[in-house]
Amino acid sequence: MLQFRTASVPALPLRQAGPASWSWALWGCVLGVAWQVTQPQLWPLGAYQALLGAGFVAAACGAVGRRFARRPKTWPSRLLVLLCAAGMTAAVTGWRAHAYLGQALPGELEGQDLVVQGTMASMLQNTAQGQRWRFEVEQAWRVDAEQPERLFPSMIELAWYMPWGSQAAPDAEGPAWARGEPLEPGQRWRMTVRLKRPHGARNPHGFDFELQQWEQGVQAAGYVRESPSPQRLQGDAGYRMQRWRQWLRDRIRAQAAVLQRWWPGLGASERESAIGVVAALAVGDQQAVDRQDWTLFRQTGVSHLMSISGLHITMFAWLAAWATGRLWRLSARACQWLPAPRAALLAGAVLAGVYALFSGWGVPAQRTVCMLAVVGALQWWGLRWPWPQVWLLALAVVLVADPWALWQAGFWLSFVAVGVLLATDRRSQPGGEAATAAGGAWGKAAGLWREQWLISLALAPLSLLLFGQVSVIGLVANLAAIPWITLLVTPLALASALLPQAAALAAVALEPLMALLRWLAGAPVAVLALPQPAWWAAAVAIGAGLLLVAPLPWRVRVVAAMCCVPALWWPLPRPAWGEFEVLAVDIGQGNAVLLRTRSHSLLYDAGPQYSQHSDAGERVLLPLLQALGLRPDAMMLSHRDTDHTGGALSLHRSLTSAGPAVTVWGSDSVIRDPALADLAPVRRCTAGERWQWDGVAFDILHPLMPQSGAPGTEPVQDALPSARTSSNAGSCVLRLRSASGRVALLAGDIEAAQERRLVAQGLAGPVDWLLVPHHGSKTSSSPPWIDALAPRWAMVQAGYRNRFGHPVPAVVQRYERAGSTVVQQDRCGAALWRSAQPGALHCERLIRAHYWDVHAAPLDPQKD
Repeated sequence: MLQFRTASVPALPLRQAGPASWSWALWGCVLGVAWQVTQPQLWPLGAYQALLGAGFVAAACGAVGRRFARRPKTWPSRLLVLLCAAGMTAAVTGWRAHAYLGQALPGELEGQDLVVQGTMASMLQNTAQGQRWRFEVEQAWRVDAEQPERLFPSMIELAWYMPWGSQAAPDAEGPAWARGEPLEPGQRWRMTVRLKRPHGARNPHGFDFELQQWEQGVQAAGYVRESPSPQRLQGDAGYRMQRWRQWLRDRIRAQAAVLQRWWPGLGASERESAIGVVAALAVGDQQAVDRQDWTLFRQTGVSHLMSISGLHITMFAWLAAWATGRLWRLSARACQWLPAPRAALLAGAVLAGVYALFSGWGVPAQRTVCMLAVVGALQWWGLRWPWPQVWLLALAVVLVADPWALWQAGFWLSFVAVGVLLATDRRSQPGGEAATAAGGAWGKAAGLWREQWLISLALAPLSLLLFGQVSVIGLVANLAAIPWITLLVTPLALASALLPQAAALAAVALEPLMALLRWLAGAPVAVLALPQPAWWAAAVAIGAGLLLVAPLPWRVRVVAAMCCVPALWWPLPRPAWGEFEVLAVDIGQGNAVLLRTRSHSLLYDAGPQYSQHSDAGERVLLPLLQALGLRPDAMMLSHRDTDHTGGALSLHRSLTSAGPAVTVWGSDSVIRDPALADLAPVRRCTAGERWQWDGVAFDILHPLMPQSGAPGTEPVQDALPSARTSSNAGSCVLRLRSASGRVALLAGDIEAAQERRLVAQGLAGPVDWLLVPHHGSKTSSSPPWIDALAPRWAMVQAGYRNRFGHPVPAVVQRYERAGSTVVQQDRCGAALWRSAQPGALHCERLIRAHYWDVHAAPLDPQKD
């Protein structure tokens, strides 16, 4: 969250200016950018060039006509200014998008061995298996080619992994970092890599990873191949700032041992957590913060403080300006050369830019520097503009520099908060500054409380729209965290560049605040999670929230409060009685399908585990359920493989802590897996069990009841020797049938032997929607199975360019020859199918199409 005051430095002689004439052009810039970045597809490049030329011509004609007109300030002329500005900014943005796409990784180079030569361009991030960094490419060519590739990404992201089973020791065979050769930004290397284009999950109300990579300029990601060995080149390049950042980050993390000596009673996890937050505050390394801590910060509404944010950069600028002004006045010659207020203003802006560069020059930091530069330029030239024009100028500058910021949540939170502060700043009102000064410390404390209250109230509807939740205790948490982090912890973190022990001292100072945040997060109603409303209801609520904090009569505020009601109690669409809907969640390589009837829901599988501290339950499923306003009545885990149960524990823990226990169904492999013991009691899914929810029939078709009936006995399976010991063979198979006779079948990872048994027992089609067994593996989807079911829609949940090769092309062709429409998750995103509309399937990538999404593929139904 960005906060700043235009009165941060001693006031310069101000003169009035007429910003109203600029407002139309500024609004045109904003509207032009907004129109272009919401285009689902790019126009041809020539269309944007023609639009830019037309805008120049129209602007020139308007300027000539305005010069000779007697009354130039008319509505037609202002509308012309708005349209010209909108057209020209939209054309430039589209042109930039074309230039960016022109350097994207060609599809035919994905997965191939490529030789890249270039420079390490970022700090190195440590992972469980190796290290990751940004790499600026100078040249690239195929291993078997002689000429460099003409069109190739200029910035890629690489990972260098340890060989499987090796240890990170100096004498071990492995990457350079494992052999004691440190990797640093600025080093030049020639490496053989395998790359793919950025790809992320696309779910309703979910995070758009591909947009983030687009905005940061990363156009491909991959890993380093060990053969042939990477070669270190002579002559390191620049990136000295990144090298300093890594040096300071490593210096801070090395203070964990000092912290242990100072505070022996502090646990290892708490110690690493505190040091990680200190590193994030010093150099902007957000990946150093533990994922559980990010959850805590979001729940308490202080996540904007725990990295280099607009608040930190603004405070740094204010301190730099104040110190420069004080020192500058000590020299009469310096004041004669440049007045002290201007010297303070210049120093604050420049040092804020340097601090933003040192923090990694992230998108939030860039926005903050742009806003400070705009306000500083107005003060430098002695212009006193009304606050709406100042806010609009900063908005236009930021969007022209970074058009795709419009899709970022931080952009909206920052500008709404700044607008609220500018509109409600009492010091900008007549006599307000004197009244504030007369109040002393108590008046300043009351002003801080008032500011945080207004911001929290104004941002609550926006937080609901963006995140589906509002931190109820955020006001109290921010009142304690803002001064504590800004005035104590962050200066100590930065002081570690001079004195290493300052990092440990910052971690010690952070612990009382962390304890307070954990206590606040444990409150009964710490976070208010609500279903995300329609965009128009959220927009009305956001406008109402701004009216609530505006200096308006109480009657207007009451009406504004009533306008928030639709967003708070938004009625969610539900299937009709006897019908159901199926949402195949985009979770990468794994299964997770949400089944919903009129008043019940069931989650079939819980997706994969991505890393030791990250899984689909926490990252994807829980936010999706909160946004949809759902709490599953039951969870069915087909079998124990981690691509099906990786998110089960975290999701079950979150759901159980917020309400009654969720019924868990599972196969024998799930029941016996010690890693899933916390899910107990688990009800065994057995063929023949059936129930009804809201007129929809649920039938479990597999596995069969154990012949002996003894607890823990293996289920009956007629499988090949390899399948008898496989958990895939015991997967739970679930069938849904609507009152109108529409059928959906979820088959887990059963293989050909189980398919034959089910068909022999009478399972037949037609099936309207099928979860393709085993992600389209060659060991499943046998011809008898496909012929018997004849599915209309065949849904394949598999990760993009996964290492298993799912789905196998032969299997896809087998379904297509049978008349099925194969839906691949990596091209569709989340896929929604309704039994009431069996002929339609909705892909998230097509519903909310964006031109930076290079993976979306339209569906081609094979039959009606």
